[in-house]
Amino acid sequence: MKKRGVTYKLFIMTVVFFLCFYGMVILSQMLFFEGFYENQKISRVENHLKTYAANYASEENRSMSQISKDTAKFIIQNKSQLAILTLEGKVKLGDPFHITLKKENGQLVTINLSLFMNMYGTELKNAQIQQGDELTIFGENDIVEDSQIHVLYPINIYKQGGPVVGEPSAKVITGEDEFGETETITGTVTEIVLPDLKTWNPRQVLMLSAMEEWFPLTPTLLEKLKKLEVQQADWTEPWTGVRSSVLLYPVKMKNGDIDLLFTVTSLQEVSETNQALQWFYVYLGIGGFILILFLSLFFSKIVTRPLISINNAAKRMVNLDFTDHEPIRQNDELGSLSSSMHTLSRKLDSALGELQEANQQLVSDMKEKQKMEIAQQEFFANASHELKTPISIIKGFAEGLQDGVSAGKQDHYIGVIIEESDKMEMLVQDMLNLATLQSDTLKLRKTTYMLSELVEDVMGKLVYLLKQKNLEAVIIPSNELPLYGDLRWMEQVVSNLVTNAIRHAVEGSTITISIKGLEESSIFSIENTGEQIPEHQLEQIWERFFRAEPSRSRQTGGTGLGLAIVKRILDLHGCRYVAENTGMGVRIVITFDH
Repeated sequence: MKKRGVTYKLFIMTVVFFLCFYGMVILSQMLFFEGFYENQKISRVENHLKTYAANYASEENRSMSQISKDTAKFIIQNKSQLAILTLEGKVKLGDPFHITLKKENGQLVTINLSLFMNMYGTELKNAQIQQGDELTIFGENDIVEDSQIHVLYPINIYKQGGPVVGEPSAKVITGEDEFGETETITGTVTEIVLPDLKTWNPRQVLMLSAMEEWFPLTPTLLEKLKKLEVQQADWTEPWTGVRSSVLLYPVKMKNGDIDLLFTVTSLQEVSETNQALQWFYVYLGIGGFILILFLSLFFSKIVTRPLISINNAAKRMVNLDFTDHEPIRQNDELGSLSSSMHTLSRKLDSALGELQEANQQLVSDMKEKQKMEIAQQEFFANASHELKTPISIIKGFAEGLQDGVSAGKQDHYIGVIIEESDKMEMLVQDMLNLATLQSDTLKLRKTTYMLSELVEDVMGKLVYLLKQKNLEAVIIPSNELPLYGDLRWMEQVVSNLVTNAIRHAVEGSTITISIKGLEESSIFSIENTGEQIPEHQLEQIWERFFRAEPSRSRQTGGTGLGLAIVKRILDLHGCRYVAENTGMGVRIVITFDH
């Protein structure tokens, strides 16, 4: 198959993606947008109207002023018209935007402003009418039945000290004229409710036309409303052709009457928006094709990016840096070259890593060999030193026996020879034990045991050593838990530590052994009263043939390998250990992990 250039691939991919996306947007907008937008708008109005109806029915004693303010808020939020009527079509609240005037005789007059705002909204807002202002209003009368308040639809409004707002040529008279039955009234503003001009809907007049067409209600519709069924229908204003949605929401009051919330929501904006969007997407499509032409000019720069990446990888390889190189996933020449370089880099990195590891291992082995040679030399020197003294003593006393010492001294000479022989045997046994522990073939035979029981067994065997120095041993177990280890070697650990504690304890003192069980470990400590170890030597006591005495005196006994054996056994069991000075002597603490 012929390989296409990367520029061609990018060009085709961009064109196909843009055409598919543009076609999907245009098709969705033509088929679904208008219906979707209308449903969303009607649903929102219906939900808000439901909340309004609940508040209206639950607070029946609210003043008409408060109801007007709530109605105005609903109209502004939803850009819909709302009126409150009876089922017979009698208007209880038709216009929430109004001015209430109080005449000199105390009569209240409501000035409806919705129609007036359509023509003179800005001028009325600039007049800055407030409560307490004195106004003279010329307008058309509309007497509300069963009410002492009558309604006036203003033709012009005059605020004392300001300009006339409204029709300047209107005659300020009372009676019949070109406007119908008119009246001029003067009074003080007691209440004013005005909309925000930014959210004002000039189609408020649709409400009057809709009410005239829908009332009186048809018997079928009236019957459904009496059953408190919400009714919704599309309606087209016959004169202007404006499409609207009419929503009739019946509300049952506490006194049993049914009031009707009558809303008119214009859908003309939806149609106009949809038409504008269609033209917008046409222009967008043209702009998109032009954008493709510009994008093709940048394809050459896009092609150079993988080349730069490959070049940088090659430079790193020159410096023996084979890391951070990812192949370019492309089915073309650049992708093949990048994949080959990635494979080469990975193999070279692996070979170099193996070579470095082998070199490090060689260096480590050489250091370990030198360390072993030094340790071996020290071991032979220490062993020779430890064996030289008892051999010399045995030889001297044996020669004395050979020369024929007096009969009274023969028993003493024989006793010394036997004692030194026992020390040599002990030293050889410790050396054999240490050699066994350091062997790679050693296998621990682990079993479960209680440390306190093991300590008691060892103390029973060393009771004579305790009596010789008049010592007392105290074992303090606390929350002890079973341990898992090689019982034979752990007995050796306890025996060596107790022997060491007895050997360096002050006569008549107490050796304290504590065993404490924790959630994840057990703590074993042994403490005596005696001479302390210099701080700088606390880490050295675990070494072979080390003694804390200034001179390698053998008067205190021991082979110098006891703690080295302890250290090796504890290391094999994965235990942690430390030696520390106390106020009266030395304490060794061992931590056994469960």
